[in-house]
Amino acid sequence: MNFIALKMLIGDRAKYLGIVMGLTFASLLMTQQAAIFVGLMSRTFGFLTDTSLPDIWVMDEKVQFVDDVKPLQDTQLFRVRGVEGVEWAVPLYKGLLQARLDNGSFQSCNVIGLDDATLIGGPPIMVKGALADLRRSDGVIVDEVNANDKLAKVLPDGRRVPLQIGDALELNDHRAVVVGICRVTRSFQSQPSVYTTYSRATIFAPRERKLLSFILVKAKPGESLAALCGRIRKATGLTAYTREQFVQLTLDYFMKRTGIPINIATSVLLGFVIGTAIAGQTFYNFTLDNLRYFGTLKAMGAANSRLLLMIVLQALVVGAIGYGLGVGAASLFGAVTQNSEVAFRLPWQILALTAGAVLLICAGSALASIWKVIRLEPAIVFRS
Repeated sequence: MNFIALKMLIGDRAKYLGIVMGLTFASLLMTQQAAIFVGLMSRTFGFLTDTSLPDIWVMDEKVQFVDDVKPLQDTQLFRVRGVEGVEWAVPLYKGLLQARLDNGSFQSCNVIGLDDATLIGGPPIMVKGALADLRRSDGVIVDEVNANDKLAKVLPDGRRVPLQIGDALELNDHRAVVVGICRVTRSFQSQPSVYTTYSRATIFAPRERKLLSFILVKAKPGESLAALCGRIRKATGLTAYTREQFVQLTLDYFMKRTGIPINIATSVLLGFVIGTAIAGQTFYNFTLDNLRYFGTLKAMGAANSRLLLMIVLQALVVGAIGYGLGVGAASLFGAVTQNSEVAFRLPWQILALTAGAVLLICAGSALASIWKVIRLEPAIVFRS
């Protein structure tokens, strides 16, 4: 009977392909849009995951997310260092500065200033050069992607030459020499990341009374991070978050204060609706066209349960094929665009949710068809 069910399914090529293509498109759209959403959200806190050594981030209480910098007074660093349970605390500068390129154009850059003594907070992967090279005169480290793109040198004929070690930039009218190329998580705005020392970053930055962006803290072994955060708040009046809490704070801001979630959710819902409309309607019409065969089997003694299993098998087969093709196409899209501006991240949870959505579409389609078959009168197939 299963063989007969599959033969019935594949026999009507037009409807079979229509159902598969509808489910493929639905799976592709839902998977792709959800993966882009996860990729975008991952970029919002990418700087935090790249800076993995500190346990606690100390900042102004009005900070809403990682790029919402509210500068502190430098004296706050010494107050944090004096809190019980702090093993070490170092300053970090983070700000947007204008870089002037060889061709005279300008590019906004995320400039990160690291503690001069320890260089804590540096990029996770060095492609060329070494982190210690930042101690060289006017030294900066730029990220690999933008060294090949936004910060690349433009020749008179229009060709772009990647930025190399030894090349120079101007940051806010100050000379900066590239001493290394690093690999970091792209930022939400996809701006170039430029690392230097804290003292040099404060020289590059416009003169202000407050320039300290964050204080990075390492807790003593065995120290409760929650308790230490509480002591830092009480002693300094500043806000202290663990890295996980700061990541969640950043995510909450983008989820609640931007239109990204509702826009992506609309696209995902559209994929589900299209899949339901195309695949569901086509599968239902397929069942109607084959009612005479179901009626014949029923007249020959086939139980309703057996006919229902045949319909479920047909729905599962087209669902599995459509899901596989859609997810495969979405994965191929991610592989092709992995080095582009497109944010794409495909964790297993998205695959599971897409599989559940496709299963729901197939279940709805099968339910409508099953109801029609149950109510089928076997004698109808013998009417002229």
